[in-house]
Amino acid sequence: MNNSLFDQLKKTGLVDEKKAKKVKQEKHQNQKKKRKKGQTVSPSEATLLVQQAQADKLTQDRHLNQKRKEKAEHKAIIAQIKQLIESNRIIERDGEQIYNFTDQNKIKHLYLNEAIHKQLCSGYLALAKLGQSYELVPTVVAEKIKQRDPDIIILCAPETQQEPDENDPYADYKIPDDLMW
Repeated sequence: MNNSLFDQLKKTGLVDEKKAKKVKQEKHQNQKKKRKKGQTVSPSEATLLVQQAQADKLTQDRHLNQKRKEKAEHKAIIAQIKQLIESNRIIERDGEQIYNFTDQNKIKHLYLNEAIHKQLCSGYLALAKLGQSYELVPTVVAEKIKQRDPDIIILCAPETQQEPDENDPYADYKIPDDLMW
């Protein structure tokens, strides 16, 4: 009596081996589907790690794109400054008068003609650095350049006059703008 129903049907010839395997396989698949539907699938550690890696990569990509964008904007600003200086610079400036100025705590000098020297001292012209050279540009252009990058302008007319100190013993002795040293 240890024979199963399947064995008994097989002995009588009602079921052959192929049909039995097919029915058994379908039954197994149905049970598997029922188990999957009833359970909530919990994410495994591998899927969590993959999601975390994707999120990290996404933030890294955003950061790199932001850096590229800033670099491109900086490059565009530098090109604008270069164009402003080159299109508005004073070309005929060479002369015999020396104009001294400081650039990054170093004393530099330019040889200027008398008219350009007076304009620079009076504030009509400004001194801008273009690469390794220094160019003279009108003060209006210098203000536009200052808006983009204030480090390019070396010397510009003072915006406000400083109030003299009341206790200054040399207040009566004004230093001229065109002082030669």
